[in-house]
Amino acid sequence: MNKYLIILSIILGFSACSEDFLTKAPLDSINTENFFETEEDAIYAINGAYQPLQWPKLYNMRMWTTDIMAGNSIVGAGGGDDGRETQDLANFVTTTDNPGVLDLFRGPAPGILRSNVVIQKVPGMDIDETLKERIVGEAKFLRAHYYFIMVRFFGDVPLILEPQEPGDDLRPSRTSKEEVYQQIIADLTDAKAILPTKSEYSDADKGRATRGAAAGLLAKVYLTRGEWQEVVDLCDEVASLGYELNDNYADNFTVATENSNESLFEVQYVGGAGEDFWSNENQASWLSTFTGPRNSGMVAGGWGWNQPTQEFVNSYEDGDLRKDATVLYEGGPAFDGMEYDPAYSVTGYNLRKFLVSKSIADAYDNSPLNFPVLRYADVLLMKAEALNELGRTSDAEAPLNEVRNRAGLDDVQSGLTKEEFRNTVLHERRMELAFEGQRWFDIIRVENGQWGLNFLHSIGRVNASEKHLLLPIPQKEIDANPNLEQNTGY
Repeated sequence: MNKYLIILSIILGFSACSEDFLTKAPLDSINTENFFETEEDAIYAINGAYQPLQWPKLYNMRMWTTDIMAGNSIVGAGGGDDGRETQDLANFVTTTDNPGVLDLFRGPAPGILRSNVVIQKVPGMDIDETLKERIVGEAKFLRAHYYFIMVRFFGDVPLILEPQEPGDDLRPSRTSKEEVYQQIIADLTDAKAILPTKSEYSDADKGRATRGAAAGLLAKVYLTRGEWQEVVDLCDEVASLGYELNDNYADNFTVATENSNESLFEVQYVGGAGEDFWSNENQASWLSTFTGPRNSGMVAGGWGWNQPTQEFVNSYEDGDLRKDATVLYEGGPAFDGMEYDPAYSVTGYNLRKFLVSKSIADAYDNSPLNFPVLRYADVLLMKAEALNELGRTSDAEAPLNEVRNRAGLDDVQSGLTKEEFRNTVLHERRMELAFEGQRWFDIIRVENGQWGLNFLHSIGRVNASEKHLLLPIPQKEIDANPNLEQNTGY
């Protein structure tokens, strides 16, 4: 799909603002009234709905920094006020004017708008019916994905299912999270029924939403809600589509093996697209640049963000092969022929997982490495957790062991209690999915968030309290729309 490369002047004709839902299409450019005529138009439109996933407000920065909030790492970076908004979030002293919170609240909005436009306009187009159905399925998957991000961060959020017009209510109130979840479930159920499987896409369309991606994301929605049988059924459905673990864990994070058999969905990036690194139009990944060891010369850029903590590194079991693929540490394997110096980091560790060799990305602004949103290992761990919660702990061992064995670890001890097994799965999720933006959502969903608060307190994050299980509604949004009520405690 050319990494969502689109003709921005066309897309911006019906979504001229990346910040909110309220923009009108300019009258002197291509817009929704004269744009949706050809198959090419429909493809441009759906590509535009994917693109906000790439932006810094979501997967190019804010989503992966949630591992810092979750206690896996610290900001590191240049020290002082560098990354202050993320430091405040991780120290649980954030306020309603936090720029990172504003990014996360606004980040999904253009994707929701663009998905709504596709869902509204494409069904009436005179184009190939199979293509039409697929594009609508992609849009429903994306809309569900964007709302799933919002509802987990903020709880109740405005639920907007059609493009807004000047005469509409442009100051919507928050919709209950239950209603938002029901819409997410409906969208993903529809998408699962009509999207192609991964193997049915051509190479040129790799990276688009698939039936497996919709089933896997729907399983995660039900996991978040504690609806365990639905999780098991959907994980089995994903397995039936032919997904499997890569033999080598590190192959999930290399350019040469992107969109592999383990991948259900990745945010697509491309290097050398010629756009400004700091703009929304940028299509290069920030991760190698931001997380490479500072002043090391190991990668292009190298700004030292997201430094793993000692507690996180100590959490690896002896012999866990994932450690060498995830963390740079003294005495560990060299990266690109260079030995690691712990002086590069405040904690003595840096992130290795998403680093890209200079032979691939020779400048700070052209890393092509995709970001993994959903992998088959995650599906196996979801199934293990759900089976355990259903009282089928012995059955839950097999999917858990499949992940552990790939990591070079022995089978989990048999005969664990439900609580012991639950903690074991959550530990496994932490190590398997580290720094992929999953840990925060895991710790706040278990025991209505109390499990996460207990963990955060145990590692010294003593400011964390019940109110921090949700982020505040940004004050700028409340000032613009007084119908938005603030979350409790802010």
